[in-house]
Amino acid sequence: MKRHSKRYKELLKSIVKDKKIELNEIIDLVKKNSTTKFDESIDVSLRINLKQSKGGDLSLRTVVKLPNGSGKKNKIAVLCETDKIEEAKKSGAEVVGSDDLIEKISQGKFDFTKLICTPAMMGKIGKHGKVLGPKGLMPNPKLGTVTNDIVKAVKDIKTGLVEIRNDKDGNLASTIGRKSFSSEKLLENYKHFIDSIKKEKPSTIKGEFIKNIFITSTMGISYRVRGK
Repeated sequence: MKRHSKRYKELLKSIVKDKKIELNEIIDLVKKNSTTKFDESIDVSLRINLKQSKGGDLSLRTVVKLPNGSGKKNKIAVLCETDKIEEAKKSGAEVVGSDDLIEKISQGKFDFTKLICTPAMMGKIGKHGKVLGPKGLMPNPKLGTVTNDIVKAVKDIKTGLVEIRNDKDGNLASTIGRKSFSSEKLLENYKHFIDSIKKEKPSTIKGEFIKNIFITSTMGISYRVRGK
């Protein structure tokens, strides 16, 4: 028989049943339930309608720039030509390289969480896509990680650019901040995130695009957002 911790049992007491609660109340509850010692991530999970009236199911992959940042610490690597290495180092990237970085990648050494690549180097990194892709590290122009503007790309990631991608069932999730964020900042990030997703709805999808939304924290319980 599975046993739950005292902390978990206490959290269960804050579950709200059969009662509509406002968005700001949900955020306050999620923050209140973030009782661990570390700075828990505040996350939004939602399910979108994938069924298009024409063609196959929708596959949504994009980026959203949160107005107050995500609070997530990324270790950024930049793959570029040798004459851009100094620029990349000054951008704030933690890992910078050219052919030497490709060699490390070929050896399975991934000492970073995000990879930015200049267009000129994409031909060399392409053959490693089967390894980088499943790890979510393959640079992509649509996500702003294939660019000659290294400084901007690094800054965007460090200041709150989050990647969005749905699974085959239409589920997608993202952080909207940390428990140390004020409720006002979390609310602003949430509204911006949802508005950004709504703008991605193609004309070939009829009816409601977002089916349901939940907000939770890393170690907390989730609350459903009513009235999307």
